Amino acid sequence: MVAIATSGAAVAAETHHLSPRHELIGLTVAAPDLASHRQASAASRERFKTYLRKVGSGEHTSSGLSREEAADALELILDGGASPAQIGAFLIAHRIRRPEPQELTGMLDVYRQRGPQLSTEKPAISFGMPFDGRTRTAPIYPLTALVLASAGLPVVLQGAGRMPVKYGVTGVELFEALGVGLAGRSLDWVQDLLSRFNLALVHQPDHFPAAESLIPYREDLGKRPPVASLELLWTAHQGDHLLVSGFVHPPTEARAWQALRLAGETNVLTVKGLEGSTDLPISRACVTGRPNGSDEGRQILHPRDHGCFAHDPLWEGIESWGTQALAALGGQGELATALLWNAGTYLWQAGLDADQSAGLEHCRELLNSGAVLQLVHQLRQHAATA
Repeated sequence: MVAIATSGAAVAAETHHLSPRHELIGLTVAAPDLASHRQASAASRERFKTYLRKVGSGEHTSSGLSREEAADALELILDGGASPAQIGAFLIAHRIRRPEPQELTGMLDVYRQRGPQLSTEKPAISFGMPFDGRTRTAPIYPLTALVLASAGLPVVLQGAGRMPVKYGVTGVELFEALGVGLAGRSLDWVQDLLSRFNLALVHQPDHFPAAESLIPYREDLGKRPPVASLELLWTAHQGDHLLVSGFVHPPTEARAWQALRLAGETNVLTVKGLEGSTDLPISRACVTGRPNGSDEGRQILHPRDHGCFAHDPLWEGIESWGTQALAALGGQGELATALLWNAGTYLWQAGLDADQSAGLEHCRELLNSGAVLQLVHQLRQHAATA
């Protein structure tokens, strides 16, 4: 006869969140008592219902969550305290109603607490853009990052693998095309790369698995949920930095300003970039904002004024991009003008140069001197031997 015992070992297993385990001692099987776990799960789902009612009750009766409530809601989602049905309903209802600034700040609090963290000895620049990648225009941001890093400015990028809704090309793939493998690295390795070479790429599957767990919901919903806004607002960098955030629609920019102000981000640049990214277009004037508390800090940047006006380069596949990218890092080829405009502008915005013209000239010097290609060579060697 087999006896089921609720032993101390079973209670310990439940306390430390271990997998259910049975210990055979003669004819006795020790199994965890799951009653408290079920009770906690039921209580968590009931608590989540209160947040779901607030955001999903309809146009006239729905209400916003407080910063603390939004943080708790996201914690429950990440920890499995809400059921899949509740999570899906919450995400789509929140998208339809649109998140309020304090809700975004509350969710950002969770990402800051639970996500990876990097640091630098001097002020950095961090780029926030959609994780679902690019499909229409050739990405310039990896090349911009290399120019800025070669100028001595620490650069923090963030991304993930191919994901809905666009399934566009990712940062990891683009660096791989340059011969620099950044996927599958530990966070300590990424921190060391940042310290040595002024460049870091936080890869969500490797460094933030809790956030990665939300990807299937994006697939099933077929739309970006509001938590996708955190990709534009969150940075893993701790300390002084310029946070550059891409946007498409003006209301998104206004919400970002308010949410980041509540979060204590004091040095922010918003960019109406290509496909919602931080890549500045060269085919049109670019709308940017540098809010300083008293005004929006609106800046309209005109590539024509600096001899950089042209068609925005199109995405033609990873092999073509790799060839064009290496040429651009030497100041040549189809991506060269877009790179000059982007890197020169960000050298200025980050405070390394006094004005935009000086930033563009600084960028030319770095490209023509071979300094950026030398950095690529060093990164390849480091990635191959680490």
